[in-house]
Amino acid sequence: MDYSKTPLWMQDDLVKDIPREKLDFLSKLFAQGHGKSQKEMMALLMPAMRKAKQEHLTFTPQEMQAAITAIKKYSTESELRQIENILEKSRSQKNNSRQA
Repeated sequence: MDYSKTPLWMQDDLVKDIPREKLDFLSKLFAQGHGKSQKEMMALLMPAMRKAKQEHLTFTPQEMQAAITAIKKYSTESELRQIENILEKSRSQKNNSRQA
């Protein structure tokens, strides 16, 4: 693995057991979302999740938690706020879909 081009969070021990193709997918998604508003980010997430499903990339809850924790570990304050906003929005959408 070429560590010089790999984001620090992808080198963290928290994600060492997650397959590389899943980490690459998350890395691309993270890069595309950098600097975007919450609304823009949510618009990116939906097609990205469909694409992941088409490519048979599914994440266990443990993989998602490990990746999110690793990403947060290496994020700036503004990135952390954005991540929290997106996660909160995602949780509220899940709750709304369960109630429907």
